[in-house]
Amino acid sequence: MHLQLIDWVIVVVSLLVCFVPALFFGKRAGKSTSEFFVSGRAVPWWLAGLSMVATTFSSDTPNLVTDIVRRNGVAGNWVWWAFVLTGVSTVFFYARLWRRSGVMTDLEFYEIRYSGKAAGLVRGFRAVYLGLLFNCMIMATVNLAACKIAGVLFGFERWQTLAFVGALNVVFATHSGLWGVLVIDMVQFFIKMTAVIAAAYFALQAPAVGGLSGLMTKLATAKGPGGLNYLNILPDFTNNWDMAVAVFVMPIAVQWWAVWYPGAEPGGGSYIAQRMLASKSEKDALGAVLFFNIAHYVLRPWPWIIVALCSIIVYPQLSDIKTAFPHLDPSLIGHDIAYPAMLKFLPVGFIGLMVGGLIAANSSTILTHLNWGASYLVHDFYRRFIRKDASEKHYVAAGRVVTVILFFCSSGLVFVLDSAKDAFDVILQIGAGTGLLYLVRWFWWRVNAWCEVVAMLSSFAVSMTILVMAKNGLHMSTHVALLVTIAVTTLCWVVTAYIGPETDRETLVSFYAKVRPFGPGWERIRREAGLGKDALRTTGDNIPLALLGWVSGCTVIWAALFTVGNFLYGRTSTALGLLGVFAVSGLALLYVVQKLWSDRGVAEAQ
Repeated sequence: MHLQLIDWVIVVVSLLVCFVPALFFGKRAGKSTSEFFVSGRAVPWWLAGLSMVATTFSSDTPNLVTDIVRRNGVAGNWVWWAFVLTGVSTVFFYARLWRRSGVMTDLEFYEIRYSGKAAGLVRGFRAVYLGLLFNCMIMATVNLAACKIAGVLFGFERWQTLAFVGALNVVFATHSGLWGVLVIDMVQFFIKMTAVIAAAYFALQAPAVGGLSGLMTKLATAKGPGGLNYLNILPDFTNNWDMAVAVFVMPIAVQWWAVWYPGAEPGGGSYIAQRMLASKSEKDALGAVLFFNIAHYVLRPWPWIIVALCSIIVYPQLSDIKTAFPHLDPSLIGHDIAYPAMLKFLPVGFIGLMVGGLIAANSSTILTHLNWGASYLVHDFYRRFIRKDASEKHYVAAGRVVTVILFFCSSGLVFVLDSAKDAFDVILQIGAGTGLLYLVRWFWWRVNAWCEVVAMLSSFAVSMTILVMAKNGLHMSTHVALLVTIAVTTLCWVVTAYIGPETDRETLVSFYAKVRPFGPGWERIRREAGLGKDALRTTGDNIPLALLGWVSGCTVIWAALFTVGNFLYGRTSTALGLLGVFAVSGLALLYVVQKLWSDRGVAEAQ
């Protein structure tokens, strides 16, 4: 594609609007690690929430959704729509607990919740495992998508794209810390949403598509592999049971609570926990996560899905993409590249907006992961185990150096991966079975540090065993492999909870007094701490109320998501019915939130 002058002007203006304000936070970010990694714990809910949404809207996300839709239809998106259950449970059960903990990173949690050498071992190991290895894998998938997009739009080689995004992101991540990331995210979100809505509109105007009605008519008769109906919001349980299990039954029944995935961690974690910890109060932490989940699942998916559906008409086969872009590197061609291929229908001006939006999408995610990964490696590994007595400025400088190293490490992985969907599946598999532990550890005193060690090792060992078996011809379906990993991992850590060394009582009592987890799982510790049930009445922690919030929140999000989809499909009566469900559940959700935010509700963390 060739950008005209107006396109380049729009690209430059978009970048200036996004990045220039972040320059003013360099001095503040350099004061301390608290300012650099958690913005001095002074972030309002709306800014933290917008930042979460912007971070999860990366340059690989439209590509991933396009890949899913082209392979499994709209219903295939249940592999991530099911994480609504995870996200909303974090809102009502965990957000306030995280904020009360007062830690700088979610890994610091291990040494206030557990005792002994195992607590330090878990913290140090996960700092390197998540901050370096896992984090670099995620950034590599994001930058791989950027390489594919730049390859389609400009014919760039991978190294050229990496050089550009690296220069932009590393400079701002090292200079501005989390404050800069938050401000950049806020502006980028609106640019990105405008760009993807424009992409959906002009994809529908493509001559082969014929508008929204033309798209619906053509896809009503088009069938995918195995007779797949691309438009179905729910999978076909009658004719394609295997796919229904893989994309719907497993995610809804098991995946949401059993699998650790960045941005959708059971109980919250990674950069979601970072934003909660940076919030200025418990109310702001709760409000930020609630806003994030609504925006994440309701506002963003349909513009991507529309483009993906249009691509099925325009490029029914991968060979059609190759024909349309003959100079594209063959190793980059996959179903996920259909999204950038559809951008050729954008007119002058909107191409510049999309390029600016895609750069923003890449930067919002990479900036967050650079800052989050550096916080783990500096605060939870370097400061904890290697250099314990240096000044705050020294640790900030170390954070900036580590930020640069992380980008170079993740860039190397870009040359190994083939598609975002492949990396998504690997990450899900390796994290399988650990999710339940992350939910339970807040509410059951018996969970100890060795449970964490055993869960990580068993999950990794089973995943690698299944991978080796597959290499030797002993293939196992994805959902069966997931179930096996979950079953073995869960059994291992539950047994460890009973037979492993208990966390010492002083640590448990201190944790309970500080965080005040509710429920019967802490009854013994509550008695030993000399605190009765009355001690919880001022904290806003109410299990029935939290359950009502969880159910109504999930219903609001899914009802809104499918109301929009059915209106787009022209199914007005179904859409109006779902709109009624949305209204009723929305009233219940408002009741819960107001109750939690009342004067006697949330006790602010000091």
